[in-house]
Order: sequence, then C-alpha cells, then structure tokens
Amino acid sequence: MTATTDPTSAAVEHAHGEGLRWPAVVVPIVTLDFVTKVLAVQYLSPAHVPHSVIGEVVRFTLAYNPGAAFGFHLGSMSRWIFMVLTMGILVVLWRLYHSTPVADRSIRVAIATVSGGAIGNLIDRFRSPRGVVDFIDIGVGETRFWTFNVADIAVSVGAALLVYLLWQKDAREAEAARAAEAS
Repeated sequence: MTATTDPTSAAVEHAHGEGLRWPAVVVPIVTLDFVTKVLAVQYLSPAHVPHSVIGEVVRFTLAYNPGAAFGFHLGSMSRWIFMVLTMGILVVLWRLYHSTPVADRSIRVAIATVSGGAIGNLIDRFRSPRGVVDFIDIGVGETRFWTFNVADIAVSVGAALLVYLLWQKDAREAEAARAAEAS
C-alpha cells in the first residue's frame, strides 16, 4: 500500500477524526450526567435529606446549586452569568479541540471531557431556575466535601488531565529543544 501525500486526503482524514472523537466523549458524559440527575430528582426528593450509600462516607443528597463550583454564587443573576460564561468557555474549548492535532488524542479527549461536563451543567442551568442538580455527598460526619454530580467529575478529571498532559508536552518540547541546542 502506498502512502498518500494528497492534501485533500489529509484534510478529509483530519476532519473525519475530529468528527468522531468529540461526540464519542461528550455524548456519553452528557447522557450519564442527565440520567443521573433525573434519577436524583425523582428518588432523592425532598432536597437536603441524606441517603446513605456507603455508611456516612458516601451519601446521595439532592441539592440545587444556583452558583458555580464549590458554592461560588454571584447573587440573583448567577444563573445567567454562569450560563454566558459557560458558553464562552465552551467556544474556547471547541477552538482548542479543533486546533489540537489529531495525533494528540489524549489532549483532545481531556478537552472533550471538560466540555462534556460543562455542557451537562449548562443544560441544568437552562432547565431550572433552581440551579444545577448535585447529589453526590462525600465526607465524614459533619466534615463534608461540596455536593457534586457527574458533570463536575468530568470537568475536574478532564481539567486535571489536561493540565498534566500539557505540562508533559511542554517538558518534552523543552527537552527536545535542549537536545537540539546541544548538538
């Protein structure tokens, strides 16, 4: 089989790869987030009543967060401000995803993972003025972590992975530059 250098073929391969990866990561995250939130509202109501999952360490407790991560709140306009901010961030992530070479699959997956989580919480902001549905409650006794959801996990894991991968890439490029300088 002969390798092709036809630019049209390369462009089709590049676009085809982009079209498959984004939905393959984003759609399952958004779907799982949506389904778990619907189930949380259905089975955990009323809000703020803990349901033990693993003793008192892991509980499901329905909560609505009108603000952002870690309870960050901007008053009565929080919902709208965070909707606009999230849409802006999604545009940046979309552009970053499409400007990242197809060969950097891990980075593209990390970007898509953050995007899937952001979309999941954005859907909640559109659906309800009460805010984002949170239900995973972890802690010991009165010492509890913030209540969170599947979308929050995707954003956190994706962002941490993205930082790590970009740091590794930067370190490899710096090492390559040093090696090139030395020779």
